[in-house]
Amino acid sequence: MPAPIGRIGVLTGGGDAPGLNGVIRAVVLAAGRLGWECHGIRDGFNGLLAPDTCAGEPVTRLRALDVQSIGHLGGTILGSTNRGNPLHYPTPGADGQVVERDRTAEVVALCRARGLDALVICGGDGSMGIAQALHTQGLRVAGVPKTIDNDLDRTFFTFGFDTAVGFAAECIDRLHTTAHSQHRVMVVEVMGRYAGWIALHAGIAGGAHAILIPEIPYRIEAVLEAIARRDAAGHHHAIVVVAEGAQQEGGAREVRQGAAAGHAERLGGIGARVEAQLAALTTKECRSVVLGHLLRGGPPSAFDRVIAARFGAAAVRALAAGQDGVMVALGPQTIELVPLDAVAGRTRLVPVDGDTVATARDLGICLGDEPSHTPQLHRV
Repeated sequence: MPAPIGRIGVLTGGGDAPGLNGVIRAVVLAAGRLGWECHGIRDGFNGLLAPDTCAGEPVTRLRALDVQSIGHLGGTILGSTNRGNPLHYPTPGADGQVVERDRTAEVVALCRARGLDALVICGGDGSMGIAQALHTQGLRVAGVPKTIDNDLDRTFFTFGFDTAVGFAAECIDRLHTTAHSQHRVMVVEVMGRYAGWIALHAGIAGGAHAILIPEIPYRIEAVLEAIARRDAAGHHHAIVVVAEGAQQEGGAREVRQGAAAGHAERLGGIGARVEAQLAALTTKECRSVVLGHLLRGGPPSAFDRVIAARFGAAAVRALAAGQDGVMVALGPQTIELVPLDAVAGRTRLVPVDGDTVATARDLGICLGDEPSHTPQLHRV
Protein backbone atom coordinates (compact mmCIF):
# COMPACT_ATOMS: atom_id res chain seq x y z
CA MET A 1 0.00 0.00 0.00
CA PRO A 2 1.35 3.46 -0.84
CA ALA A 3 1.92 5.87 2.02
CA PRO A 4 -1.04 8.10 2.87
CA ILE A 5 -1.26 11.49 1.18
CA GLY A 6 -1.46 14.66 3.24
CA ARG A 7 -0.15 17.35 0.89
CA ILE A 8 -0.16 17.65 -2.89
CA GLY A 9 1.07 20.17 -5.42
CA VAL A 10 -0.61 21.38 -8.60
CA LEU A 11 1.00 23.16 -11.53
CA THR A 12 0.09 24.28 -15.04
CA GLY A 13 2.72 23.88 -17.75
CA GLY A 14 3.08 24.74 -21.42
CA GLY A 15 0.81 27.15 -23.26
CA ASP A 16 -2.22 28.55 -21.48
CA ALA A 17 -5.70 27.28 -22.28
CA PRO A 18 -9.22 28.18 -21.16
CA GLY A 19 -10.18 25.87 -18.30
CA LEU A 20 -6.88 25.75 -16.41
CA ASN A 21 -8.35 27.71 -13.51
CA GLY A 22 -11.28 25.30 -13.43
CA VAL A 23 -8.86 22.39 -12.98
CA ILE A 24 -6.99 24.21 -10.20
CA ARG A 25 -10.26 24.96 -8.45
CA ALA A 26 -11.45 21.35 -8.68
CA VAL A 27 -8.13 19.97 -7.41
CA VAL A 28 -8.11 22.32 -4.42
CA LEU A 29 -11.74 21.67 -3.47
CA ALA A 30 -11.55 17.89 -3.95
CA ALA A 31 -8.28 17.68 -2.01
CA GLY A 32 -9.73 19.79 0.78
CA ARG A 33 -12.67 17.40 1.20
CA LEU A 34 -10.13 14.64 1.85
CA GLY A 35 -8.28 16.73 4.42
CA TRP A 36 -5.27 17.25 2.14
CA GLU A 37 -3.33 20.46 1.79
CA CYS A 38 -2.95 21.72 -1.77
CA HIS A 39 -0.02 23.88 -2.84
CA GLY A 40 0.15 25.73 -6.14
CA ILE A 41 3.49 25.82 -7.97
CA ARG A 42 3.96 28.94 -10.09
CA ASP A 43 5.08 29.14 -13.70
CA GLY A 44 5.21 25.42 -14.33
CA PHE A 45 8.30 23.78 -12.88
CA ASN A 46 10.07 27.12 -12.55
CA GLY A 47 8.36 27.54 -9.18
CA LEU A 48 10.63 24.72 -8.00
CA LEU A 49 13.70 25.06 -10.23
CA ALA A 50 13.91 28.84 -10.65
CA PRO A 51 11.90 30.38 -7.79
CA ASP A 52 13.63 33.77 -8.11
CA THR A 53 12.09 34.23 -11.56
CA CYS A 54 8.52 33.90 -10.31
CA ALA A 55 6.25 36.84 -9.62
CA GLY A 56 5.02 36.15 -6.10
CA GLU A 57 5.52 33.16 -3.83
CA PRO A 58 6.87 30.32 -6.00
CA VAL A 59 4.98 27.65 -4.04
CA THR A 60 1.90 28.79 -2.17
CA ARG A 61 -0.85 27.15 -0.13
CA LEU A 62 -4.21 27.20 -1.90
CA ARG A 63 -7.41 27.06 0.13
CA ALA A 64 -11.03 26.94 -0.93
CA LEU A 65 -11.32 30.71 -0.44
CA ASP A 66 -8.48 31.28 -2.92
CA VAL A 67 -10.23 29.45 -5.75
CA GLN A 68 -13.92 30.06 -5.14
CA SER A 69 -14.36 32.51 -8.04
CA ILE A 70 -11.82 31.43 -10.66
CA GLY A 71 -13.56 28.67 -12.60
CA HIS A 72 -14.97 31.06 -15.20
CA LEU A 73 -11.69 32.90 -15.77
CA GLY A 74 -9.34 32.25 -18.67
CA GLY A 75 -5.61 31.78 -18.18
CA THR A 76 -4.16 30.36 -14.98
CA ILE A 77 -3.71 31.99 -11.59
CA LEU A 78 -0.51 29.97 -11.17
CA GLY A 79 1.10 31.19 -14.38
CA SER A 80 2.71 28.92 -16.94
CA THR A 81 5.69 28.64 -19.24
CA ASN A 82 6.78 26.54 -22.19
CA ARG A 83 10.47 27.21 -21.56
CA GLY A 84 11.00 25.38 -18.28
CA ASN A 85 11.04 21.71 -19.27
CA PRO A 86 13.02 19.95 -16.51
CA LEU A 87 13.99 17.19 -18.96
CA HIS A 88 15.81 19.80 -21.07
CA TYR A 89 16.24 22.69 -18.68
CA PRO A 90 18.21 25.63 -20.20
CA THR A 91 21.24 26.30 -18.00
CA PRO A 92 24.25 28.59 -18.60
CA GLY A 93 27.40 26.52 -19.18
CA ALA A 94 30.95 27.29 -18.08
CA ASP A 95 31.67 28.94 -21.43
CA GLY A 96 28.59 31.12 -21.25
CA GLN A 97 26.65 29.00 -23.74
CA VAL A 98 23.22 27.74 -22.73
CA VAL A 99 23.10 23.97 -22.38
CA GLU A 100 20.19 21.67 -21.60
CA ARG A 101 20.23 19.58 -18.42
CA ASP A 102 17.92 16.91 -17.08
CA ARG A 103 16.76 18.30 -13.72
CA THR A 104 13.91 15.88 -13.04
CA ALA A 105 15.76 14.35 -10.09
CA GLU A 106 15.92 17.85 -8.55
CA VAL A 107 12.18 18.25 -9.04
CA VAL A 108 11.56 15.02 -7.12
CA ALA A 109 13.93 16.10 -4.33
CA LEU A 110 12.39 19.56 -4.08
CA CYS A 111 8.87 18.12 -3.90
CA ARG A 112 9.93 15.82 -1.08
CA ALA A 113 11.70 18.67 0.70
CA ARG A 114 8.45 20.62 0.67
CA GLY A 115 6.49 17.62 1.92
CA LEU A 116 4.54 17.16 -1.30
CA ASP A 117 3.35 13.58 -1.50
CA ALA A 118 2.08 13.86 -5.07
CA LEU A 119 1.77 16.26 -8.01
CA VAL A 120 -1.15 17.04 -10.31
CA ILE A 121 0.38 18.21 -13.59
CA CYS A 122 -1.82 20.02 -16.11
CA GLY A 123 -0.33 20.19 -19.58
CA GLY A 124 0.03 18.85 -23.08
CA ASP A 125 2.17 16.11 -24.55
CA GLY A 126 5.40 17.68 -23.28
CA SER A 127 4.06 17.95 -19.74
CA MET A 128 2.82 14.36 -19.84
CA GLY A 129 6.33 13.28 -20.87
CA ILE A 130 7.74 15.14 -17.87
CA ALA A 131 5.10 13.57 -15.62
CA GLN A 132 6.09 10.12 -16.84
CA ALA A 133 9.78 10.83 -16.12
CA LEU A 134 8.95 12.00 -12.59
CA HIS A 135 6.79 8.93 -12.02
CA THR A 136 9.66 6.59 -13.00
CA GLN A 137 11.77 8.32 -10.33
CA GLY A 138 9.27 7.53 -7.61
CA LEU A 139 7.12 10.66 -7.46
CA ARG A 140 3.38 10.08 -7.41
CA VAL A 141 1.81 12.05 -10.25
CA ALA A 142 -1.53 12.42 -11.98
CA GLY A 143 -1.69 14.15 -15.34
CA VAL A 144 -4.50 16.34 -16.65
CA PRO A 145 -4.67 16.76 -20.45
CA LYS A 146 -4.58 20.40 -21.52
CA THR A 147 -4.26 21.81 -25.01
CA ILE A 148 -6.48 23.83 -27.29
CA ASP A 149 -5.05 21.71 -30.14
CA ASN A 150 -6.92 18.56 -28.94
CA ASP A 151 -3.94 16.44 -30.05
CA LEU A 152 -3.25 14.45 -26.91
CA ASP A 153 -3.65 10.72 -27.40
CA ARG A 154 -6.11 8.48 -25.55
CA THR A 155 -8.65 11.19 -24.69
CA PHE A 156 -11.66 12.20 -26.77
CA PHE A 157 -11.24 15.87 -25.92
CA THR A 158 -8.87 18.11 -24.02
CA PHE A 159 -10.19 21.16 -22.24
CA GLY A 160 -9.60 24.44 -24.06
CA PHE A 161 -10.43 22.93 -27.45
CA ASP A 162 -14.15 23.66 -27.34
CA THR A 163 -13.52 27.29 -26.38
CA ALA A 164 -10.95 27.75 -29.15
CA VAL A 165 -13.26 26.24 -31.77
CA GLY A 166 -16.18 28.37 -30.62
CA PHE A 167 -14.20 31.59 -30.88
CA ALA A 168 -12.70 30.63 -34.24
CA ALA A 169 -16.18 29.88 -35.58
CA GLU A 170 -17.41 33.27 -34.38
CA CYS A 171 -14.52 34.97 -36.19
CA ILE A 172 -15.31 33.03 -39.38
CA ASP A 173 -18.96 34.14 -39.05
CA ARG A 174 -17.80 37.77 -38.99
CA LEU A 175 -15.48 37.26 -41.96
CA HIS A 176 -18.34 35.91 -44.07
CA THR A 177 -20.04 39.31 -44.07
CA THR A 178 -16.98 41.29 -45.14
CA ALA A 179 -15.97 38.64 -47.68
CA HIS A 180 -19.47 38.68 -49.18
CA SER A 181 -19.60 42.48 -49.27
CA GLN A 182 -16.22 42.84 -51.00
CA HIS A 183 -16.34 39.63 -53.10
CA ARG A 184 -13.10 38.51 -51.47
CA VAL A 185 -11.38 35.30 -50.59
CA MET A 186 -10.58 35.32 -46.87
CA VAL A 187 -7.89 32.95 -45.61
CA VAL A 188 -8.09 32.25 -41.86
CA GLU A 189 -5.06 30.70 -40.15
CA VAL A 190 -5.69 28.93 -36.85
CA MET A 191 -3.50 27.14 -34.32
CA GLY A 192 -3.22 23.37 -33.95
CA ARG A 193 0.43 22.55 -34.60
CA TYR A 194 0.63 19.21 -36.45
CA ALA A 195 -3.04 18.34 -35.99
CA GLY A 196 -6.02 19.84 -37.79
CA TRP A 197 -8.71 19.50 -35.13
CA ILE A 198 -9.32 23.24 -34.63
CA ALA A 199 -9.31 24.02 -38.35
CA LEU A 200 -11.64 21.14 -39.22
CA HIS A 201 -14.19 21.74 -36.47
CA ALA A 202 -14.16 25.54 -36.70
CA GLY A 203 -14.27 25.39 -40.50
CA ILE A 204 -17.32 23.13 -40.52
CA ALA A 205 -19.05 25.14 -37.78
CA GLY A 206 -18.28 28.43 -39.53
CA GLY A 207 -19.36 27.33 -42.99
CA ALA A 208 -15.92 27.46 -44.60
CA HIS A 209 -15.62 26.53 -48.25
CA ALA A 210 -12.15 25.04 -48.01
CA ILE A 211 -10.27 23.61 -45.00
CA LEU A 212 -6.58 22.74 -45.18
CA ILE A 213 -5.22 20.50 -42.40
CA PRO A 214 -1.80 18.92 -41.78
CA GLU A 215 -3.13 15.39 -42.21
CA ILE A 216 -4.08 16.05 -45.87
CA PRO A 217 -1.35 17.80 -47.91
CA TYR A 218 -3.10 20.27 -50.18
CA ARG A 219 -2.90 21.12 -53.87
CA ILE A 220 -3.60 24.77 -54.52
CA GLU A 221 -5.32 23.75 -57.77
CA ALA A 222 -8.02 22.00 -55.75
CA VAL A 223 -8.69 25.18 -53.77
CA LEU A 224 -8.77 27.23 -56.97
CA GLU A 225 -11.32 24.86 -58.48
CA ALA A 226 -13.52 25.12 -55.40
CA ILE A 227 -13.44 28.93 -55.64
CA ALA A 228 -14.17 28.77 -59.38
CA ARG A 229 -17.20 26.54 -58.74
CA ARG A 230 -18.55 29.09 -56.28
CA ASP A 231 -18.04 31.90 -58.79
CA ALA A 232 -19.84 29.91 -61.47
CA ALA A 233 -22.75 29.39 -59.07
CA GLY A 234 -22.97 33.14 -58.41
CA HIS A 235 -21.21 33.10 -55.01
CA HIS A 236 -18.35 35.55 -55.40
CA HIS A 237 -16.64 35.10 -52.04
CA ALA A 238 -14.97 32.21 -50.24
CA ILE A 239 -13.63 31.36 -46.80
CA VAL A 240 -10.51 29.18 -46.58
CA VAL A 241 -9.52 27.92 -43.11
CA VAL A 242 -5.89 26.81 -42.78
CA ALA A 243 -4.29 24.98 -39.85
CA GLU A 244 -0.86 26.40 -38.99
CA GLY A 245 0.74 23.01 -39.67
CA ALA A 246 -0.83 22.53 -43.10
CA GLN A 247 1.55 22.02 -46.00
CA GLN A 248 1.38 21.87 -49.74
CA GLU A 249 1.75 18.49 -51.38
CA GLY A 250 5.49 17.90 -51.75
CA GLY A 251 6.28 21.07 -49.77
CA ALA A 252 7.41 21.96 -46.27
CA ARG A 253 5.61 23.51 -43.33
CA GLU A 254 5.87 27.24 -42.74
CA VAL A 255 8.13 27.96 -39.75
CA ARG A 256 8.52 31.39 -38.17
CA GLN A 257 11.72 30.80 -36.25
CA GLY A 258 14.08 28.10 -35.02
CA ALA A 259 13.58 26.01 -31.93
CA ALA A 260 14.05 27.40 -28.43
CA ALA A 261 15.72 25.33 -25.75
CA GLY A 262 13.85 22.05 -25.37
CA HIS A 263 11.28 23.24 -27.88
CA ALA A 264 9.92 22.25 -31.23
CA GLU A 265 9.76 24.53 -34.25
CA ARG A 266 7.40 27.48 -34.15
CA LEU A 267 4.82 27.16 -36.89
CA GLY A 268 3.09 30.02 -38.63
CA GLY A 269 2.80 31.86 -41.92
CA ILE A 270 0.86 29.32 -43.96
CA GLY A 271 -2.17 31.65 -44.14
CA ALA A 272 -0.13 34.36 -45.84
CA ARG A 273 1.38 31.80 -48.18
CA VAL A 274 -2.02 30.46 -49.27
CA GLU A 275 -3.28 34.02 -49.69
CA ALA A 276 -0.32 34.85 -51.94
CA GLN A 277 -0.83 31.68 -53.98
CA LEU A 278 -4.52 32.39 -54.52
CA ALA A 279 -3.90 36.07 -55.33
CA ALA A 280 -1.32 35.11 -57.94
CA LEU A 281 -3.51 32.49 -59.61
CA THR A 282 -6.90 34.21 -59.56
CA THR A 283 -8.24 37.67 -60.30
CA LYS A 284 -10.04 37.77 -56.97
CA GLU A 285 -9.02 40.02 -54.11
CA CYS A 286 -7.57 37.93 -51.28
CA ARG A 287 -6.87 38.69 -47.62
CA SER A 288 -5.50 36.59 -44.75
CA VAL A 289 -6.19 36.73 -41.01
CA VAL A 290 -4.17 34.98 -38.29
CA LEU A 291 -6.25 34.22 -35.19
CA GLY A 292 -3.17 33.00 -33.30
CA HIS A 293 -3.19 33.48 -29.55
CA LEU A 294 -6.71 34.91 -29.60
CA LEU A 295 -7.78 31.27 -29.51
CA ARG A 296 -6.04 30.76 -26.15
CA GLY A 297 -7.65 33.69 -24.38
CA GLY A 298 -10.98 34.51 -22.84
CA PRO A 299 -13.33 32.64 -20.53
CA PRO A 300 -13.81 28.89 -21.06
CA SER A 301 -17.01 27.59 -22.60
CA ALA A 302 -19.52 25.76 -20.43
CA PHE A 303 -18.29 22.44 -21.86
CA ASP A 304 -14.67 23.24 -21.00
CA ARG A 305 -15.65 24.37 -17.50
CA VAL A 306 -17.37 21.06 -16.87
CA ILE A 307 -14.61 18.79 -18.19
CA ALA A 308 -11.96 20.90 -16.41
CA ALA A 309 -13.82 20.28 -13.15
CA ARG A 310 -14.24 16.59 -13.97
CA PHE A 311 -10.54 16.21 -14.81
CA GLY A 312 -9.34 18.02 -11.68
CA ALA A 313 -11.61 16.07 -9.35
CA ALA A 314 -10.75 12.78 -11.09
CA ALA A 315 -7.01 13.42 -10.66
CA VAL A 316 -7.50 13.74 -6.90
CA ARG A 317 -9.74 10.65 -6.83
CA ALA A 318 -7.08 8.68 -8.68
CA LEU A 319 -4.38 9.63 -6.18
CA ALA A 320 -6.71 8.89 -3.26
CA ALA A 321 -7.33 5.43 -4.72
CA GLY A 322 -3.62 4.71 -4.88
CA GLN A 323 -3.37 5.28 -8.63
CA ASP A 324 -0.47 7.29 -9.96
CA GLY A 325 1.57 7.52 -13.11
CA VAL A 326 -1.72 8.06 -14.93
CA MET A 327 -3.45 10.72 -16.99
CA VAL A 328 -7.15 11.35 -16.59
CA ALA A 329 -8.92 11.16 -19.95
CA LEU A 330 -12.39 11.75 -21.34
CA GLY A 331 -13.87 8.47 -22.51
CA PRO A 332 -17.15 7.82 -24.32
CA GLN A 333 -19.17 7.76 -21.11
CA THR A 334 -16.94 8.62 -18.19
CA ILE A 335 -13.48 9.72 -17.07
CA GLU A 336 -10.85 7.04 -17.60
CA LEU A 337 -7.30 6.56 -16.30
CA VAL A 338 -4.60 6.07 -18.92
CA PRO A 339 -0.97 5.13 -18.11
CA LEU A 340 1.33 8.08 -18.76
CA ASP A 341 3.69 5.92 -20.82
CA ALA A 342 0.82 5.31 -23.25
CA VAL A 343 0.43 9.07 -23.79
CA ALA A 344 3.87 10.67 -23.50
CA GLY A 345 5.41 11.59 -26.83
CA ARG A 346 2.33 10.66 -28.86
CA THR A 347 0.16 12.96 -30.97
CA ARG A 348 -3.47 12.30 -31.88
CA LEU A 349 -4.07 13.39 -35.46
CA VAL A 350 -7.34 13.85 -37.28
CA PRO A 351 -8.27 10.47 -38.85
CA VAL A 352 -8.57 11.19 -42.56
CA ASP A 353 -11.08 8.36 -42.96
CA GLY A 354 -13.13 9.44 -39.95
CA ASP A 355 -16.68 10.74 -39.96
CA THR A 356 -15.80 14.41 -39.40
CA VAL A 357 -13.64 14.50 -42.53
CA ALA A 358 -16.36 12.55 -44.35
CA THR A 359 -18.92 15.12 -43.19
CA ALA A 360 -16.80 17.96 -44.58
CA ARG A 361 -16.62 16.21 -47.94
CA ASP A 362 -20.36 15.48 -47.92
CA LEU A 363 -21.02 19.19 -47.35
CA GLY A 364 -18.94 20.02 -50.40
CA ILE A 365 -16.05 21.53 -48.45
CA CYS A 366 -12.75 21.37 -50.31
CA LEU A 367 -9.98 19.69 -48.31
CA GLY A 368 -7.33 20.48 -50.86
CA ASP A 369 -6.68 16.94 -52.04
CA GLU A 370 -9.09 16.21 -54.84
CA PRO A 371 -10.23 18.71 -57.48
CA SER A 372 -13.55 16.95 -58.07
CA HIS A 373 -17.07 18.27 -58.58
CA THR A 374 -18.54 15.43 -56.54
CA PRO A 375 -17.73 15.09 -52.83
CA GLN A 376 -16.25 11.71 -52.07
CA LEU A 377 -18.25 9.69 -49.57
CA HIS A 378 -16.54 7.44 -47.04
CA ARG A 379 -17.89 4.37 -45.36
CA VAL A 380 -17.27 4.87 -41.62
